[in-house]
Amino acid sequence: MWVLLAAVVLAVGFGSYRALTDGHFRGTHRVRGATSPPTRTDDGVWPRVAGAFPSAALGERATLVQFSSAFCAPCRTTRRVLAGIAESEPGVVHVEIDAELHLEIVRHLGILRTPTTLLLGPAGQELGRAGGVPSRDQVLRVLSGC
Repeated sequence: MWVLLAAVVLAVGFGSYRALTDGHFRGTHRVRGATSPPTRTDDGVWPRVAGAFPSAALGERATLVQFSSAFCAPCRTTRRVLAGIAESEPGVVHVEIDAELHLEIVRHLGILRTPTTLLLGPAGQELGRAGGVPSRDQVLRVLSGC
């Protein structure tokens, strides 16, 4: 009985933590195993994205780079949210990257899960990242500072 109770308490605690943190943009951080630390001054983000997608262009105001995978259901929701924002907000561009096909970029940037969204500034520097599905309001709040 105690084992079952402990398992339920742990599951509820973990679920609560994920509900509070998923989709929220945070500043960049050092990820163990990443080949270079993603920082606010890291200029290695956009050149790698542009190398994989030569037709992609930086937004005048901001670029939302989404890392997705084919089997990821939350990735479809994230795609709809970010694409809708890119259409309605001037100077904002949405770029989606299949994490399975671009493992070098994923490893370099320390992407640990899908969906992960990177917010890039006008010069292509990483300003923040969100793991999970961000809400439209969360993304617009972050973009208001750009």
